Amino acid sequence: MSMILFACVVRVRDGLPLSASTDFHFNQDFLECRKRLKALSSILAQYPSRGTAKGRDLSIHFLSSGDIACMAICSSNYSTIMAFCFLEELQWEFAASYDTTSIGLASRPYAFLEFDNIIQKVKCHFNCASGSQMKANWEKIEEELKFRPPVQLKLEDTELMNGMTNGGHAGVHVEVVPTYSVQRVTPLGILSLVLNIMCGALNLIRGVHLAEYSFQEDREGIGNVISFFLPFLACVFQCYLYLFYSSARKVKTFVLFFSVCLCNIYLYGLRNLWQIAFHIGVASLSSYQILTRQLMEKQPDCGV
Repeated sequence: MSMILFACVVRVRDGLPLSASTDFHFNQDFLECRKRLKALSSILAQYPSRGTAKGRDLSIHFLSSGDIACMAICSSNYSTIMAFCFLEELQWEFAASYDTTSIGLASRPYAFLEFDNIIQKVKCHFNCASGSQMKANWEKIEEELKFRPPVQLKLEDTELMNGMTNGGHAGVHVEVVPTYSVQRVTPLGILSLVLNIMCGALNLIRGVHLAEYSFQEDREGIGNVISFFLPFLACVFQCYLYLFYSSARKVKTFVLFFSVCLCNIYLYGLRNLWQIAFHIGVASLSSYQILTRQLMEKQPDCGV
């Protein structure tokens, strides 16, 4: 079937993947083509703005402009004009969404994860639409390709060229960056963050006031001071675990939750039952939000 199978946006200067469609095809030819796309993405700066790497069943098309390049894997019988119409549309959408500063400052793969949905939407639109439905843009791209045809590459040569480029820089250390991300923050998640910050502030204020008297008059009250400061730190780390990915997340979440519970039970007398229930309830909500906020992992060679 003639169609666009995969698309991504990369940074031209270093091939850093910024966003990609989330399609997964397990055909061996497709997986091999993705590896070659990854190799090609790291040396796009060497080529003109448009290019095509033709294969027997699959082809790679790329369109670069300024800091970014849009790339696609298509069936070899898919129209080259339609492929570049798709890439131009994708490039326009990305340029309208992000400025050059944010693109230049991106330091991790798939920093613009939210753009994945737009890639998917545009890809589906082009796979379903016919050439006649895009006649105006089709004619414009056709004229441009006649005037300035894309550079033609052989799909089989892309990996070799990348190997030669890397060979000229022996000894360069390449750091593997984890490609984990988490789902978007929900309204309930925002509520848990606000309540957590409030509980942390209450613990800090009570702890500081109690510390002033404990260190001057009643040294036996140091245990109470510690029992205020530990939940404050727990609240801070709960906010961090909710917002950012961390290894051993479940273990850390349970340790923080039980710390809050034990400290509040220890403080019975300085706090009434309603106050203790409120602090433990907020810790429970935060723990639930941390554990239910799903991780999303990009495959290591997800197109780039």
